[in-house]
Amino acid sequence: MRLTPLEPWIAKKTGRAGTGECGPESGERDSHDPPRTTHDALRPSLASYQFARLKATVELARARSRYYRERLAKAPEIETLDDLPRLPFTTAEDVRADPLAFVCVSQDEIARVVTLDSSGTTGTPKRLYFTKADQELTIDFFGVGMSTFTGPGDRVLILLPGETPGSVGDLLAKGLERIGAVPIKHGPVRDPAAARALAVREAATVMVGVPTHLLRLVRTTPPGEALPPVHSVLLSTDHVPQALVHAIENAWGCTVYNHYGMTETGQGGGVDCEARRGYHLREADLLYEVIDPTTGRPSAPGTMGEVVFTTLTREGMPLIRYRTGDYGHWIETPCPCGTRLRTLSHITTRLSGPVDLGSGLWLTQPDLDEAIFAVDGVLNFATEVARIEAGPHVSVAIQTTPTANPDTVRAEALNALRALPPLTAAPRLSLDLQCSTEPVSPPTLAKRSIKLA
Repeated sequence: MRLTPLEPWIAKKTGRAGTGECGPESGERDSHDPPRTTHDALRPSLASYQFARLKATVELARARSRYYRERLAKAPEIETLDDLPRLPFTTAEDVRADPLAFVCVSQDEIARVVTLDSSGTTGTPKRLYFTKADQELTIDFFGVGMSTFTGPGDRVLILLPGETPGSVGDLLAKGLERIGAVPIKHGPVRDPAAARALAVREAATVMVGVPTHLLRLVRTTPPGEALPPVHSVLLSTDHVPQALVHAIENAWGCTVYNHYGMTETGQGGGVDCEARRGYHLREADLLYEVIDPTTGRPSAPGTMGEVVFTTLTREGMPLIRYRTGDYGHWIETPCPCGTRLRTLSHITTRLSGPVDLGSGLWLTQPDLDEAIFAVDGVLNFATEVARIEAGPHVSVAIQTTPTANPDTVRAEALNALRALPPLTAAPRLSLDLQCSTEPVSPPTLAKRSIKLA
């Protein structure tokens, strides 16, 4: 198993490259080699680098950001990385309220503005601002991260928005060109047959896209249709159910990897190594924490908590201790790839995701995903929970393939749902499930979640 390419990349960025203490940049590890741990040379060096960058980021924010000038006015000085919890959090609501108050450069230095629609009742959008240098950092990460499973000559079909300069697909294409791969921009999958035809025509060996979009490509493939020579798929923008991973891998004989990121992280945040048990992170650009969402204190190792990050190299719109709302934990055991970098568990849910069914029972999107996506013929689904006087009512609308038998899909999905403890144990719960070939949602990059009626 190869070492994640993020380690030598981060070692170079933090000044450890060329010391002979960071191990090989790539290649197989000997099974008799002692496991690399967080106690070797890279961790102390990285911690020193992160502390220096943290202090510089705080100084920049205090000097140039209207928001942080006020917010950090009474914050104590930080003397070590252990002092990070003494700094205040930043929330999505803070950014949404006055995004320009976070900007630390002149307007003419901003190269890209990303507007994110609000899911709240106010409808106020959230805006993020990036300079050319900020985008360069993302391009650099994308190239290195993709090299985990992409090499020179690989042809990569990008099923993400890429027409606009500075969009995620555009930045990814630039990163791929730097490692000698050939990017093929397509955009989100709206016509799976057309996307498959392009993949075959261009001989795509790697695909990058939204989980449910890739599932549509796989499950709508007619028997006997030629398949592209895909060896690797990277899924991004949403939770990746294992049932969906298995469906893609079994159908196309490829290996599926997971990426973690959001607009606030500059699109890129972390990516699987060949072990595929969690994300290795952009530790030279982003300082991650996992906290108890109630107390705000660091979570114990291995304990679930809210993921928080601080930008270390962002100049346009730095964010300090930004609360993502994502739920995860640190994996403390050494990664089989041998890296000294930390491993963050795959993100499967958000703090706002679980829905209370009463009697201490909670229904989550990941539970539904694993149950429903395991049913052959399912392309996507949407769930709505209504709290009525008679008890919670759960409605599930499933989009099936045109060739699937709706009665069969419905029966198998009902059996899978009735095996979920929250649905079997919830008192007075009613369940309704409908199948149709009609889309349950538009082909967007929005994260799927349970809707409350």
